[in-house]
Formats: sequence, C-alpha cells, structure tokens
Amino acid sequence: MSVDHAQVLQLAAAGRWDEAHEWVQSHADTLSCLIHGYLHRVEGDLSNARYWYRRAGQNMPDNTLPQELQRLRGLLDASQPE
Repeated sequence: MSVDHAQVLQLAAAGRWDEAHEWVQSHADTLSCLIHGYLHRVEGDLSNARYWYRRAGQNMPDNTLPQELQRLRGLLDASQPE
C-alpha cells in the first residue's frame, strides 16, 4: 500500500502530528523517510529525526521547520508526473 505524501504533509501542516506519523511510519521510500524525519524534528526527537534522514540518504538539514515543510512540498511536486 502506498502513502499519500500530499495528505501526510497537509496533516503535518495542520499540526495533526499523530495522524501524519501514523500514515507515514510504515513506509520506507525516500520521501516517506524524509517526512518521517521532519515529523520527529517537529516532535523534538532529534536523534530519531536524524535516523530517518539517514535512511533517506541525507543529513538532517539545519533549516527551520517551515522551510523544511516547504522543501518537502517541493520534492513532492518534483516527483509528480507532468
């Protein structure tokens, strides 16, 4: 079963952390791992966040949470077929 990344990001933006986390936690694709890392940054669990960014092949960014949410939306948009 695939995850609706757009829905997860909407939930995250609305402050619905638990729901967003529930949707994304069982997926291991790159974007899901990045979103999962972002959610743990929001939660304040930085060691867990770093783990999920590493699973996505990236270092945890030092940008702000709003900047990271925007970056993730951009990655989602870039991954959509035209």
